[in-house]
Amino acid sequence: MIKDALLTQFEERYEKEPANAAVEHAIQTVGFKKASLNLEAKRRHSFVFSDETKQGEITNQKHSGRCWMFATLNSSRVQTMAKLKDKKFDFSKTYTLFYDKLEKSNTFLENILKTADKPTDDREVMEILRQGAGDGGYWDFAAGLLKKYGNVPASVMPETYNSEDTTEFNKILDAFLRQFAFELRSLVEQGASDEEIEAKKDDQLYFIYSLLVKAFGQVPKTFTYSYRDDDDEFHKIENITPQAFFNEYVGVEFDEMTTLLNAPMEGRPYDKTYTLKNLYSVYEAGGLKFLHKPIDVLKEAAIKAIKDNTPLWFGCDVTTLAARELGILDNDIYAYEDTLGRKVTLDKGQMLEYHVTSITHAMNLVGVDLDKDGKPLTWKIENSWGEKNGKKGVFSMSDQWFDDFVYELVVPNRYLDEQIIEEAKQEPIELEMWDPFM
Repeated sequence: MIKDALLTQFEERYEKEPANAAVEHAIQTVGFKKASLNLEAKRRHSFVFSDETKQGEITNQKHSGRCWMFATLNSSRVQTMAKLKDKKFDFSKTYTLFYDKLEKSNTFLENILKTADKPTDDREVMEILRQGAGDGGYWDFAAGLLKKYGNVPASVMPETYNSEDTTEFNKILDAFLRQFAFELRSLVEQGASDEEIEAKKDDQLYFIYSLLVKAFGQVPKTFTYSYRDDDDEFHKIENITPQAFFNEYVGVEFDEMTTLLNAPMEGRPYDKTYTLKNLYSVYEAGGLKFLHKPIDVLKEAAIKAIKDNTPLWFGCDVTTLAARELGILDNDIYAYEDTLGRKVTLDKGQMLEYHVTSITHAMNLVGVDLDKDGKPLTWKIENSWGEKNGKKGVFSMSDQWFDDFVYELVVPNRYLDEQIIEEAKQEPIELEMWDPFM
């Protein structure tokens, strides 16, 4: 119990520490981060890197949670830029968003039917209802969508108000999905036939489809794309499907890639594969699959890929020890020990287990600065937050930050040892949807 005597002790103890008064004024005026900014850490990031990959123009996901989608398409377009000889080429994120919402809605309804015999206060049902068809996702989601639907140039299906700010749309979509969940569960409870339930679900999906067209526009079945290349020569690609376009002008080896995971929690051994239950975008494409490896394995693969001009998708916690405007990811960027007297000292696994950190953002590794012994000092990051953050959209990450806050790295198998490729073929251990491991 907190008593007056204890509060008096706190007050007296606080006032005896002379630095508190000065720090207090600074924090109240500019906030914790600015008051704790470590200029020495800032100076360590020159944004000059010894090895870099090609990359396109910086993109901006704006007020949406499509980072995983942007990161996948931004790395995929590097091959397209080379094939079309067009440095300014970009894919439509709106096209992929349309199908992601449709597929997630279908998966949501399928999961509702799978768990219809459980009460609504069952944790699994609660988690399905809580997640709805939100913006978040993984590389596996994007791979499933692109393999099934392909993609189109950004000009063929441009951004809309609702794609650039998904807040209002998501609220409406999730409200209807939860109503549809009630309707389907009610049919199951009433003993409706499989045919009746399927017909109801199809009608619900049609409504969602109509909602998507109104929010994002109709998706093209075929399209014509005209452009001028880097030499100012005119080209026209006529009457092509999104699937054919993506297959011809990208050629990313989705089936020959492995997602490496580093999340060293107790009871989660390395060299095993893991997945999360009921977490899909394209339902029939299957769920997530991660191979758990030490962090040095991720770094070694990343350096090989970067040296071979291949950008890599990675997932991290960009909310922790990150200076967004400066574009710096560094464990020392905020000197909290100086301003607050303490800092968080949990290790990487403990921070996950106790929910201090989680995977919050996806970006692309596009460079590294190596010392004379080939050891990484800093890493170059292509982000999707526009050019006002970082150095015109480029971020710099310290190697220690890579150790502590990078969790996933998607790597083409050609940069991995045969043993790792074989380990990735294991049947994954299934974890619950809410597990902090991923």
